[in-house]
Amino acid sequence: MSQHQPTFFFFDYETWGVSPAKDRPCQFAGVRTDADFNIIGEPLVIYCQPPADYLPSPEAALITGITPQLCQEKGLSEPEFIAKIHEQLATPNTTSLGYNSIRFDDEVTRYTCYRNFIDPYAWSWQNGNSRWDLLDVMRACHALRPDGIEWPENEEGFTSFKLEHLSVANGIEHENAHDAMADVIATIELAKKVKAAQPKLFDYFYSMRQKRKLNELVDIVNMTPLMHVSGMLGKECQYTSWVVPIAWHPTNQNAVIVADLAKDPQPLLDLDVEALHQRLYTKRDELGQDELPVPLKLIHLNKCPILAPAKTLTAENAANIGIDRERCLKNLALIKQHPEVREKLIGLYSIEREYAEDNDVDTQLYSGFFTPADKSAMDIIRETDPNNLSALDISFSDSRIEPLLFRYRARHFAWTLMSRSRQGGQIIVVSFSKVVLKTTC
Repeated sequence: MSQHQPTFFFFDYETWGVSPAKDRPCQFAGVRTDADFNIIGEPLVIYCQPPADYLPSPEAALITGITPQLCQEKGLSEPEFIAKIHEQLATPNTTSLGYNSIRFDDEVTRYTCYRNFIDPYAWSWQNGNSRWDLLDVMRACHALRPDGIEWPENEEGFTSFKLEHLSVANGIEHENAHDAMADVIATIELAKKVKAAQPKLFDYFYSMRQKRKLNELVDIVNMTPLMHVSGMLGKECQYTSWVVPIAWHPTNQNAVIVADLAKDPQPLLDLDVEALHQRLYTKRDELGQDELPVPLKLIHLNKCPILAPAKTLTAENAANIGIDRERCLKNLALIKQHPEVREKLIGLYSIEREYAEDNDVDTQLYSGFFTPADKSAMDIIRETDPNNLSALDISFSDSRIEPLLFRYRARHFAWTLMSRSRQGGQIIVVSFSKVVLKTTC
């Protein structure tokens, strides 16, 4: 592994819809750079053939200019497509990053790996690898050290953090805002600009991208406040605030429960667990006039959140983005006077939320981790010649794998299935060109 020098791999997907779980990728672009963001190696631009059982969104085609016909003609099958991507992302000592990649592009990678029997997570942490995201770095730069960057405004008068708007404002060529390679190049140029304008800030947040370092900042016992940047905090405060960590999430070891100190903490003191739960998951515009929103959020340390000591956000910068420092200090003191809030919040987040039952195996990535034995079986599936898939005799402990395997064969290697078979109370009629589902009589 020592021959692999640390590199960045900037990447972006174009997809047929907005859901990484339900929709499919149509284009991928990726470029590897050195530590100074100089491009090294050949860029990767590939298309993915749409599977036979999926209908691409016409709206997505209009936005990107990518048609299903183009992808069918120039694209790879999904197993080939994700294998080429995974090879790049899994290269040792790689930091993979994009613009809003943690919330979207990384999820596309994970779900596509999952459908095709590749470990959805290992690429991002094994062999010295990590991941990062430039979007919240830009938000932090604007709130903390705005000099050296031009900050465009949107129609509402707020700073726009859209990649295409920042690119134009800062003289970065970005002619096709919905082409994966154009987005990748624009992200690289933006990273260069931020690092040149604010090198200490850039290097600090890069050094704090991994949960081990972030965990060292969190002091639950003393409720030590922190500066936090997140899209969930809202545009009115430029997505930035002081927060106080109150408790670790009772079931998710990577999540810490924090209170936004710019918001009124009174609901945390006045409401019981049941009332807090109901209000926390009620939309803001559905709250009564006398009902304050619950000022809580979760910070997931494994999702590269922007966290720093409270002093990082100066009083002057706080005033510039509309945060009242004195009010935040009073709110912090009030919360510290009521340590019983901690147990209340642990109880709050111990309540299991009710979701609609998910019967689609394609979207069940987060229904549990696969055992080592099942991972080995999935490696065998992936490495087996398609013509021999029907002869595989493997047992699985996870109930998701068998239906995933059936869909994998039906979508990409339909000839390996019998012309008619029964599964789950349905007759599945398989042809070389498509998969048709008909309900049994």
